Amino acid sequence: MTDPAAIASNLAAVKARIAAACARAGRDPASVSLVAVSKTHPAEAVQAALAAGQHLFGENRVQEAAAKFPALRPAHPAMRLHLIGALQTNKARDAVRVADVIESLDRPKLAAALAEAMRKEGRAPTVLVQVNTGDEPQKAGVPRAEASAFLRACQEEHGLSITGLMCIPPVEADPRPHFAFLAELAARHGLATLSMGMSGDFEAAIEMGATHVRVGTAIFGSRPYPAA
Repeated sequence: MTDPAAIASNLAAVKARIAAACARAGRDPASVSLVAVSKTHPAEAVQAALAAGQHLFGENRVQEAAAKFPALRPAHPAMRLHLIGALQTNKARDAVRVADVIESLDRPKLAAALAEAMRKEGRAPTVLVQVNTGDEPQKAGVPRAEASAFLRACQEEHGLSITGLMCIPPVEADPRPHFAFLAELAARHGLATLSMGMSGDFEAAIEMGATHVRVGTAIFGSRPYPAA
């Protein structure tokens, strides 16, 4: 059951932690945007966060995003939706329809599919490239060694305007070297957006230059997975 008071309290606590992390890093808190990750939580949880003043959300799956967010947009024109999960090429057009930002571009076929979908839909969401900073075989993202060439290909071959990078460091690793790698790569390519840091490490990400942090559990609580 959704508890609007708990969500509002959790949001305030996370925003206070972001402000404190920015102060420690000598950064303006306005330079860090909070993406509230509402995946697997019901539309009522999103509504509770909206009522508490949150307008930036993240979802993993296109189908879930499409089921929740279009109905909320008319009453909340400032709301923005980031798709942050692995994206199948056959879902590219749906993603372009529903999302304001797609954070998980990671392969040439998807770049081509997104470019074609944008032409057909007449809509151009902001696009970030996901980098697999740990080169983990089970994880989505462009391998570290291929990231620069992939960025150039997205822009030169597919005409995509890439504005930033996203990563998910290995679970057991110190995230700072991964965040530092992403920040250096972004700087080298003149990219302003760094989406890095989640509930367990967003303060370290802010220290390393994150412009967007993706926080779910610390706001909405543990995820209500359906029974098998």
